Amino acid sequence: MTDVTSGAAETRLRRSPLHERHTSLGAKFAPFGGWEMPLEYAGGGVLREHTAVRTDVGIFDVSHLGKARVTGPGAADLVNACLSNDLRRIAPGRAQYTLCCDDATGGVVDDVIAYLYADDHVFLVPNAANTAEVVRRLRTAAPPSVAVTDEHEAYAVLAVQGPRSAELLGALGLPTEHGYMSFSPGSVAGAELTVCRTGYTGELGYELVVPAEHAVAVWDAVFGVDGFAPRACGLAARDTLRTEMGYPLHGQDLSLEITPVQARAGWAVGWDKPAFWGRDALLAEKAAGPRRTLRGLVAVDRAIPRPGMAVFSGDARVGTVTSGTFSPTRKQGVALALIDTAADLTDDDTVEVDIRGRRVAMRLTRPPFVTPSVK
Repeated sequence: MTDVTSGAAETRLRRSPLHERHTSLGAKFAPFGGWEMPLEYAGGGVLREHTAVRTDVGIFDVSHLGKARVTGPGAADLVNACLSNDLRRIAPGRAQYTLCCDDATGGVVDDVIAYLYADDHVFLVPNAANTAEVVRRLRTAAPPSVAVTDEHEAYAVLAVQGPRSAELLGALGLPTEHGYMSFSPGSVAGAELTVCRTGYTGELGYELVVPAEHAVAVWDAVFGVDGFAPRACGLAARDTLRTEMGYPLHGQDLSLEITPVQARAGWAVGWDKPAFWGRDALLAEKAAGPRRTLRGLVAVDRAIPRPGMAVFSGDARVGTVTSGTFSPTRKQGVALALIDTAADLTDDDTVEVDIRGRRVAMRLTRPPFVTPSVK
């Protein structure tokens, strides 16, 4: 759930409340969703940051992610009638991955994590660049009893990810025993915060939602625990980690042109719900079968696939790479690609990716590309 902006928007980028901490660590910055965020850090680089998360513990600042709050009588009902997943499948204190789809086409406006506090209180975390649009659509649909507030800059978010993440947070006195996709209150350095058992790496991990004014104190506390050496990690490592898991990135693997059916994200759709945005279009596409589906690719030879590269089967173009990178864990190129269903290809079939005019063999497979330390 990381998105990128460039061009003129770079002159008015927002900054995380942790910006000075990143600068002191020698961060290389890049624009992400209208924010200036650390891409990688001096003395580490993407490979070391990636490996820290797979083997120990890494800390990401993901404060660029959106935050929105839906409150008032009927708040949960509004979210459930608009977003794709069935919020009634979960109890208060749990979170759910869901999609904001366009009502006419079923394309994905954004993917969102919804935190259910109560029937009258839902906290949403969309992608940075899409927060305003998600809020706008929900406000348009909201009855007078429900308020939808954009709290994008009110909170910082620290992602503590890796096999030792629970040990680290436990040493700070934070709750860590709650299950995957659940959340619990906690306190560090005088700050009341929320500990979410979520993440975008595939490893054991947590995301700390912290009032912005306390972000520096919490960051310092996390890095100051005796017996641990957490590594600050940038968004480049976050991208290689999520790609190894086959997690979709909005704007590449999900978009207004790529539906949940095409992206194999139907598990995040409450198909039996009477209403959600895009329901009719998605039910029709599901019944007819999508014209393309998101598939995994692993390089047979040394090559690194990148988004936008063409995929061929023989002389026929059969798809396009949507996400691609070098996998630090596998030491080979991996990718997600939209493949035409008419090509009738199956897992383990070999296709070719056009990498700067050279055809490179890649094998179709089903993600994830690596096995994380915890399910």
